[in-house]
Amino acid sequence: MKKKRFLSLGILLTVSLFIWIPLWMMVTSSFMGTQEINEMIGPVFSNENKLATWHFIPDFPTLKPYVELLLDSPNFFVMFWNSCRQVIPGLIGQLFIAVPAAWSFGRYNFKGKKLLFILYIVLMIMPFQVTMVSSYLVLNKFHLLNTDFALILPNIFSTFPVFIMEKFFKSIPKSLIEAAKIDGAGEFKTFFYIGIPMGASGIISAIVLGFLEAWNGIEQPLTFLKDKSLWPLSLYLPDIAKEKLGVAMVASVIAMIPAILIFLFGQKYIEQGIAASGIKE
Repeated sequence: MKKKRFLSLGILLTVSLFIWIPLWMMVTSSFMGTQEINEMIGPVFSNENKLATWHFIPDFPTLKPYVELLLDSPNFFVMFWNSCRQVIPGLIGQLFIAVPAAWSFGRYNFKGKKLLFILYIVLMIMPFQVTMVSSYLVLNKFHLLNTDFALILPNIFSTFPVFIMEKFFKSIPKSLIEAAKIDGAGEFKTFFYIGIPMGASGIISAIVLGFLEAWNGIEQPLTFLKDKSLWPLSLYLPDIAKEKLGVAMVASVIAMIPAILIFLFGQKYIEQGIAASGIKE
């Protein structure tokens, strides 16, 4: 048994290196000077017949890339604010649209329920490239292209959070709902005082996953936003030139921090959502 455990641990550690090495390279490169980082990965961005190299720790650590980005790059803060302005309202909107919809799917039986839920699943698994044209035409018809609402509204009506939350609402014991009705609780009180508290894990996990997807979105902003002043932070890095690779790494680190914090906050809820472990009567 011990040998199997050590073998499993060794395999997991080996696999995890493939995840942590790129992160370590990104963080360490954010403390490198322009000359050092260009010497190491410059050949990747040019036609030089050389191999890229890497230092596990910077030879000459410096905070110059951080100073240049945070003090001399106002566009970075504009795009950071654009990301917040486009992502957060969409997540708030999901609470008003997806939560009641998931509660309805999880607790009520109505005609066409299965067919409608299958439609939700189909829409969820469709890649953006499939729905891009239709979404573009709808947004154009309502004159929402090249505005923040071009990203906010599709996020509000996303079907993915409904799929996640429905499992949690469905797992609430029927006896608890019946007891609330006996005590005189109506549909709204049952939803607010039983459904939301007991389905909090599903709600939070859906919001966390929705934040990660929207925060790192690239295709939607590129398709629906023509004005670069509206671009989110996820589109900041492609404009970084070779001479500012250090700044690009710093921007990547800072852009990653909100996603990491949100993920750490909701990690246990995401695990519960994946496991879909229900409450048994």
